[in-house]
Amino acid sequence: MESMTRMSGKTIDIFDEKVYTELLVRYQPKPIVTEADNEIAIAIAEEIEHRPTRTLEEEVFLELLLVLIEKFESENYPIPTVNSGSMVRHLMDARDLEESDLTPILGSTTAVSEILMNKRPIRHNEAKKLADFFRVEMDLFL
Repeated sequence: MESMTRMSGKTIDIFDEKVYTELLVRYQPKPIVTEADNEIAIAIAEEIEHRPTRTLEEEVFLELLLVLIEKFESENYPIPTVNSGSMVRHLMDARDLEESDLTPILGSTTAVSEILMNKRPIRHNEAKKLADFFRVEMDLFL
């Protein structure tokens, strides 16, 4: 049975449920629980994604695969959160700087030490000074 579906709020296309069911039967998507499952899902997604033209049913199926892949990868390969102290340390390392190089920026060796050891957050005015010094966005430190 065919039904009307709106994609991205732009155009109305005919979604063919029979064609979509055939895709589901062919690929048999399921929750990804192993690396092997993930590799297979990625290969299928890449194959569909690199087709010069995709049907609406393939677009929907691809979206389903990407959700399954993202869920597996977010559970198995979490992105570590970067704290402001480690960001400062990274920028210092990239420029071969010592802690003492930041003392004039932050006002004291205690402030530099506390920030680098994550004993306290970077204050707004300090973030501004660090952003100017490193020529980066202030948001990296807040």
